[in-house]
Amino acid sequence: MEYEALREDASDADLVRRVLDDTEEELAPLELSERIAQGEHPVRVWREHRGMKAGILARRAGVAASYLSDIEHGKKPGSAKTLAAIARALDVDLDEIVRSDVS
Repeated sequence: MEYEALREDASDADLVRRVLDDTEEELAPLELSERIAQGEHPVRVWREHRGMKAGILARRAGVAASYLSDIEHGKKPGSAKTLAAIARALDVDLDEIVRSDVS
């Protein structure tokens, strides 16, 4: 009986490993999700997760550092074009950085 349970657990673990290997999408660590849920802007959270300074991200995304700061602090929503450029620079899908709580 114990042997069968161990075999089943090993099979489940193998399945999870294969699914994770097959997925191309990066899974966000829980800490990122928690920070975003607490109200931090996703751009800032992902930027810090990537270990990137704001000036570097602004340059890579082709936006002014002040504009990036305004987006990260919720002063400006950011245009679709700008957010797409930021997402590319952070190497995340656009939906990872678009806030759902804006009206």
